[in-house]
Amino acid sequence: MLFERVKSEGLAHLSYFIGSGDEAIVIDPRRDCQIYFDLARKEGMKIKYIFETHRNEDYIIGSPELRELTGAEIFHGKGIDFKYGNFVRDGQEFKFGSMKLAALHTPGHTDESMSYTLSDPDAGKEPFMVFTGDALFVGDVGRTDLYGPEQATRMAANLHDSIFNKILPLGDGVILCPAHGAGSLCGGAISKREYSTLGIERVQNPALQRTDKDEFVKFKLEENLEFPPYFKKMEQCNLQGPRLLKGLPAPEPLPPKEFRKEMEKGALVVDTRMSHSFGGAHIKGSYGIWLKGLPFFGGWVLPYDKPILLVLEENEQMETAVRYLIRIGYDNIAGSLKGGIASWYMKALPVDSLNLISVQTLKDKIERKEKMFLLDVRGEEEWDEGHIEGAKHIYVGHLEKNLDKIPRGSPVVVYCDSSRRSNVAASILKKNGYDEVYNVLGSMTAWKNAGYEVVK
Repeated sequence: MLFERVKSEGLAHLSYFIGSGDEAIVIDPRRDCQIYFDLARKEGMKIKYIFETHRNEDYIIGSPELRELTGAEIFHGKGIDFKYGNFVRDGQEFKFGSMKLAALHTPGHTDESMSYTLSDPDAGKEPFMVFTGDALFVGDVGRTDLYGPEQATRMAANLHDSIFNKILPLGDGVILCPAHGAGSLCGGAISKREYSTLGIERVQNPALQRTDKDEFVKFKLEENLEFPPYFKKMEQCNLQGPRLLKGLPAPEPLPPKEFRKEMEKGALVVDTRMSHSFGGAHIKGSYGIWLKGLPFFGGWVLPYDKPILLVLEENEQMETAVRYLIRIGYDNIAGSLKGGIASWYMKALPVDSLNLISVQTLKDKIERKEKMFLLDVRGEEEWDEGHIEGAKHIYVGHLEKNLDKIPRGSPVVVYCDSSRRSNVAASILKKNGYDEVYNVLGSMTAWKNAGYEVVK
């Protein structure tokens, strides 16, 4: 048997390629799916089936794209009106090579959610691996609030039943293969540990210590997870079937004057350099989203109806940036700045900058009671764990819709945990006409390392 776990950075998405003999299957493929085709070709295998664990909310599924490449059949759960593929029934079995995959209906994260068990009939009938989608993660379980608060109790109860009555009874030795790792918004506290078994999760997973259904439901209802606006876009794409790419887009590097013409036509500029580089000099009106943050925060702040222009640290980063964008549905990438930001200012084109300050300078300003609006843009739980006294809290993803809460005509000092998310926030403020904006270098990590006080 050949087993390959394909990890997609940024979204913390996990997909799986399993081969046996000259046949293979793929579970939850990503949109830039050439990797599965190349694996099959390298091993002399034909991809026979494609399985989806659920519709997915946080990335565009690659099943239609992979079917176009391979002719493989697509299967997903019943309960919503997919416009492509085939419905799978609970208990349905599929053979490929010497392996057997069986479908297991495990609702709770969504109604149509499926898990799939893998067994080797030649070695025994019991499964040795389970692909749980967003039902069960390493160290966590799937979120149950996607249908809104009126459905959350029902979904949490269903998830409890799926985990305790269907998944865990498969056996402690069964290897767990979830659809996401740490960093995904599909769970609240997914572990950074990447490998596990059902037995380990039974003992160590905090959510699974709540065996009583009422206690489990209460635990899930008390979660407070962010709901990015791009989730709705992903749901629509994955229901209808996304536009076929037929290969990875290759945006053209544009000289500064051509780049500027695209801006004048309405294209948005996304600068993927790190916060200190963005702060030093950037194109006025740019969004500053560091490269690895692009697949996550791009979906929070970028509209889908405008072309995107990229400013990169290195030309070699183009492919990575494109992959990150197309995975969340940003297909209209108009080009990148040829030669990077240096080519822009060497042509004497206008640049903007962002004030960067240390935690020591911020501490001095606070002690001198200088006028400022101190803004914490971290998540709710991070804020509750401790923040700088006098700060106000608006999560970076909600900032652009809450600008009325931030006074103009006064310095705005922004921090997060490292200065990356605060760079995104600061760029939003600058883009919306706030002139005196400061990004705190190192942010809360540096603040704590300096020994400064935090409050709760």
